[in-house]
Amino acid sequence: MSFFGKLKSKLFKSSAKLEEGLDAIVQEDIAPEEEPSAPAITDAAAQVAQPEVLRAPDPVGDSPLEQKRVQVAPPEAEPEAEAEPGASAPKVAIDPLEVDTKPVDPLPQKTGVFGRAPRRVLDDDMLEQLEELLISSDMGVDTAVRITANLAEGRFGRKLSTAEIKSALAEEIARVMEPVARPLPIYNKKPQVILVVGVNGSGKTTTIGKLASQFKKAGKSVVIAAGDTFRAAAVGQLQVWGERAGVPVMTAPEGSDPASLAFDAMTQAEQDGADLLMIDTAGRLQNRADLMEELSKIIRVIRKKNPDAPHNTVLVLDATTGQNAVKQVEVFQRMADVTGLVMTKLDGTAKGGVLVSLADKFALPIHAIGVGEQIDDLDAFDPQEFAAALTGVSA
Repeated sequence: MSFFGKLKSKLFKSSAKLEEGLDAIVQEDIAPEEEPSAPAITDAAAQVAQPEVLRAPDPVGDSPLEQKRVQVAPPEAEPEAEAEPGASAPKVAIDPLEVDTKPVDPLPQKTGVFGRAPRRVLDDDMLEQLEELLISSDMGVDTAVRITANLAEGRFGRKLSTAEIKSALAEEIARVMEPVARPLPIYNKKPQVILVVGVNGSGKTTTIGKLASQFKKAGKSVVIAAGDTFRAAAVGQLQVWGERAGVPVMTAPEGSDPASLAFDAMTQAEQDGADLLMIDTAGRLQNRADLMEELSKIIRVIRKKNPDAPHNTVLVLDATTGQNAVKQVEVFQRMADVTGLVMTKLDGTAKGGVLVSLADKFALPIHAIGVGEQIDDLDAFDPQEFAAALTGVSA
């Protein structure tokens, strides 16, 4: 399966939320008289639809004719009732009204007049509803207003179906995302230092392992520094990823100064002639001033070794945090001079729209997105594929 196929299947929560909201918005404006009404079922039709047993009229006088039960047969097979020998067949009165006994087909779902897809005029009220839908998908107020305004250009006053609105939304979202879709740059520096930061549980360690594996496959020599010296489990997890990728992992005793480890790792990477040095850091909440200051210390020590380092500071974001990711970018950009983003866990959330908000607000490069735990579930960010998967349209 292509990465787009995986992305589309994993982003079904976000796309389903948008699609359901759009269907509700478009259907809302359909007047009851515009919907084709179901054919009325006459009393005669009801009698045929539920066949009942008819009895022959009571015989006059002392006729020996027995009362017979005559059942109305389905129209496709009308066997004649057989009379007993010696008795005349009872006469059954037939209503001159010819009744169609075919079952009435239910109305097709999500259709408007004459069976076509329902459409609604794009007016101010509909634009306001679209804004609210995008805001609920974590795109943020400013981004939602901007996207709907762009969508209205050339379409205002026209009747649009859900499919047409989805296509237009995908086009506008891709337009917002295109300027920030840039892979992680590789410089002609040895070692190129990549500092990876983020809050607890955002997926930093997994992202480092996946990126290291991809760089290794591309022919680059990579060294990883396990800078989360306060959690032995984090170091162990990084060592597992290093083994998978065939990349050495430098560690330090638990509780050691992470800034010292970063300095030693740079020295070792220079001696080994490594192309890339990826430094993991402890997860820290953006509202913990002491931990953010510790991150600033790591950067100061790195720059003592190389004034141009770190060459990349990558912030890893968890998509499930929604609009909280906006605050994370603001703080980490101020404290660590973030140069690019990686968004993880898009497979487990209906909040994929936050990535659109981040692109619109900060214009930071989005290097990659992750939609799972497998090694190939991290790939370069493609704005058209992402927009199509987010809105549920075909690429």
